[in-house]
Amino acid sequence: MKKILFILNILLFFQLSAQETISATQWQEDLRFLQNTIHKDYSFLFVKTTKEDFNTEVETLYRDIPNLQEHEIIVGFSRLVSLFKYGHTYVSFHQKPFEFSQLPFNLYEFNDGIYIQGTHKDYPEAVGAKVIAIEGKPIAEVLKAIEPTVEVENSQYFKAYGINNIRYPEILHAQKLTKTLQNKVTLTLEKDGKVFIQSFIALPKGERVPTHRGYVHQNENWLDARDQSKTPLYLQHLDKVYFSEYLAKEKVMYVRHSRIKDEAEESTKDFYARVFNEIDTNDTEKLIIDLRLNGGGNNYLNKDVIKGLIKAEKINKTGRLFVIVGKRTFSACQNLVNEIDNYTNVIFVGEPTAENVNFWGDNRPVKLPNSTIDISLSYLWWQDKPALENAEWIAPSIPVTMSFNEYANNQDPVLDAALTFNAQDFKPKPMDYIVSLYLSGQTQKLAEELPKMIQDPLYAFCDFEMELIKLGNILLQSGRVPQIQASIQVFSMVLGLFPNSANAHKYLGESYIATGETQKAKEVLKKAISMDSDGEIGKSAKEILLQITN
Repeated sequence: MKKILFILNILLFFQLSAQETISATQWQEDLRFLQNTIHKDYSFLFVKTTKEDFNTEVETLYRDIPNLQEHEIIVGFSRLVSLFKYGHTYVSFHQKPFEFSQLPFNLYEFNDGIYIQGTHKDYPEAVGAKVIAIEGKPIAEVLKAIEPTVEVENSQYFKAYGINNIRYPEILHAQKLTKTLQNKVTLTLEKDGKVFIQSFIALPKGERVPTHRGYVHQNENWLDARDQSKTPLYLQHLDKVYFSEYLAKEKVMYVRHSRIKDEAEESTKDFYARVFNEIDTNDTEKLIIDLRLNGGGNNYLNKDVIKGLIKAEKINKTGRLFVIVGKRTFSACQNLVNEIDNYTNVIFVGEPTAENVNFWGDNRPVKLPNSTIDISLSYLWWQDKPALENAEWIAPSIPVTMSFNEYANNQDPVLDAALTFNAQDFKPKPMDYIVSLYLSGQTQKLAEELPKMIQDPLYAFCDFEMELIKLGNILLQSGRVPQIQASIQVFSMVLGLFPNSANAHKYLGESYIATGETQKAKEVLKKAISMDSDGEIGKSAKEILLQITN
């Protein structure tokens, strides 16, 4: 038996040794394998990038491989799959024997900058400091350099999950932020009005910064910038998937749900059944479900949440049901948010979500033949909303962000906004209301209501100009005469409200072309050009004008 174990250990040693000395040719073979596999089995991922752009980047990396170090090649693979811009399609930097090291801090983006939210106890001065520069390079430049290595679904995803790629010395070198691969990196920080330099030494390979739900939590080895004398509701009981608390003074039931999974001692179904029972038995005026830390899980568990909300007549009314979302709301939790939006009278509070509304999710590993690295590629399309309603994210009707000082002092402006919101006759989906007035022929009321809503600070979250243009474009693209004539009405209405909208002028020109009113088309296209002479809208309007002039 000992002899067999000895032989197995010898074989394992040689296997690891072989993996550690992958030749340039073998890396190039792995690259071709990935390229061919994606084109053959995952071509559906070409939505946000093209096959041509992908192939161009492949060829660049292929040529560069002989001159790159191992970690630079792996980062190169990461840049390739990040072109698809789906959060489930990525390269993990924690794969043996190619595991990257980490610098001992956790970055968090607040509304007033990027701060060191948590760090190892060896760096007490750094915790709670604002990051100004890394290796002398301004933080904005650093973020721009590392973004191509992140599977950014949208800008929120990058803020929540992507910025901590700064922790990897290998990425800093591969993206030319450091001249060599170094385990000591210097940050320029600002704290209490003073700017200072702090050098960090990378953790030993295999050790990671211990984050949970996006935060480092204070213990004997790690420091948190937050005052530890108390804990706000959204950070309480983080060992639990979900918990609830009845706030008697406010007559509010608060639920924090931080993963889409069942607790061993109480299933999702049973938890929400208990919550809805408590709502009925207590003098409850609002339900607030906090999903801002929820990164997903098993979306098949969402059904019982939705059913319970639909049946909760006491709560399922505008102004009584609030859901907090944020830049960590992702994956199966995006499915939950979509369904809550579809089937309830919810008001969303907080920040936009980290996931596209409809998205390629779930992934399976594609193992590269020589290096044996796993590349995670998405294979399931999740569509909870019609294609025309797809968007970057679900945006809140009550947008609220948090400053570093609010975090450090245990304030929660997001929850406070939900607790205190009491606007009468609020329309959480203002465009649905506008469309309903239009379709029902209430033109006079529409003419009165729309300008008011545009000026009302409560609806600052809605880009009325863009949303109305989208509506008009849907009518225009139908190709049917009545709808095209309706698009002219919509674009004309937009210009009445936003007379300097180059986009509305351009689309109105297209509508006039579709109805054969060429002279009118020329007039509005020329206005679009004059308003955006150097921009993409002006360029597009010039091309259209040239076609009808010739």
